[in-house]
Amino acid sequence: MQGIVIDEPVLFELGSPGRQGYSLNRLEDAATSPEHLLPADEIRGEVEGLPELTELDIVRHFTRLSQWNFSIDANFYPLGSCTMKYNPKLNEDMARLDGFAGHHPLAPDACSQGSLQLMFELQEYLKEISGMDHVTLQPAAGAQGEMTGILLVHTCLTARGNPRKKVLMPDSAHGTNPASSALCGYHVVHIPSNDQGLIDPAQVERLMDEDTAAIMLTNPNTLGMFEQDILKITEIVHGKGGLVYCDGANLNALMGVTRIGDMDIDVLHFNLHKTFSTPHGGGGPGAGPVGVKKIFEPFLPVPVVEKTDQEYRLNYDRPQTIGKVKNFLGNFGMLVRAYTYIRSLGPEGIRRISEMAVLNANYVKASLKDLYHLPYPGDSLHEVVFNDRNQLAHDIKTTDIAKTLIDFGFHPPTIYFPLIVKGALMIEPTESESKDTLDGFIQAMRDIAGLAQSEPGEFASRPHFSKVSRPDEAGAARRPRLRWMPS
Repeated sequence: MQGIVIDEPVLFELGSPGRQGYSLNRLEDAATSPEHLLPADEIRGEVEGLPELTELDIVRHFTRLSQWNFSIDANFYPLGSCTMKYNPKLNEDMARLDGFAGHHPLAPDACSQGSLQLMFELQEYLKEISGMDHVTLQPAAGAQGEMTGILLVHTCLTARGNPRKKVLMPDSAHGTNPASSALCGYHVVHIPSNDQGLIDPAQVERLMDEDTAAIMLTNPNTLGMFEQDILKITEIVHGKGGLVYCDGANLNALMGVTRIGDMDIDVLHFNLHKTFSTPHGGGGPGAGPVGVKKIFEPFLPVPVVEKTDQEYRLNYDRPQTIGKVKNFLGNFGMLVRAYTYIRSLGPEGIRRISEMAVLNANYVKASLKDLYHLPYPGDSLHEVVFNDRNQLAHDIKTTDIAKTLIDFGFHPPTIYFPLIVKGALMIEPTESESKDTLDGFIQAMRDIAGLAQSEPGEFASRPHFSKVSRPDEAGAARRPRLRWMPS
């Protein structure tokens, strides 16, 4: 895609002295002046170098910046392990209904029956989809859901008399998994994947002991593969008194087909901003509800949404609770969107999503495996992980492939993750994408593989058609420039 690329400087480089974006009447009465109404130390002085701009200057500046954004509404977003699917606009309309958008979070239960009913029913839907016994909607993201889940594990084991000291962690885990365990006071013990990219039950048997609180696993895992020995693993952990946590980031491959709770999983977090099509946002707001088995029910965060007769209420009277993990009841607007999505699809639609996500990923896999190396060639579900081994023969690395994809009009996939795959290219098309879109992406990847053989010198300067070609990413991370200074 080529065309007008508008350069946009920072605000400090725009404007002229005397410009302003507002019009206020002069204060004639000294009694209403800031100096009279406020203490001297509360009045800000002149800010040196502050840009002076009109309303039009500001509107055009931020509008042009917004046109640099890449979003799922604009094009294919093949980030692996992130499930960047299209967010239906019906969900947005429902979240903007006056009764929901204008509902004050401190309104009493009697004035909140519609909102409480929605949350209660969403909990019931998530329980049915997952096979869990209870759900809390409070956590505001997957990572907070993980932390909530491990806090529940810690609290449950403490109530039994021993919180234990360790958590087992596959080496393919999302980075937030060990972080959540550490925040809850646990030492992380890594489990190496076997040559198929899966957890070896023998390794779990070797590492599991009475000091181990839980295992945190992802199923399907971050290679997009189903953990075939999941029942053996849960049996080993439960046999030593431990608990099993499942990262639900990849639920888009399973929902409606099988249920995590039926695999003897004790705790599961959901990513509503992945699986159930609520926006990812710029790091939030998201939603990461947690599903648990019955043994965790006394410890759930407060308040709990309950139904009594024909009324809904918030129950704060829970003496064993872990407390609150999010103000009010979580990100309610995200809950409305997820509820709408589930109601729109119904059981058959939910299953169809998983089937199409798996089909699309395997179509990409089958179309590229002759040119890109598959380090773990076993059965894939919702995503596929290639690497750059074939292209390294021409000194072309994963970063070069990703940067060049930009010139072909596609956002790069997740790269260099999972960490157990050197030079990883992790692609998750989701169910949203048509065969035409996937064919275009596949052709771009095939063309890039051809360029790596015929014109490897071309890659050093790519991308050619982006605002910035090759920023010094390591330098930016190590020496961030957080304050603008005039050149």
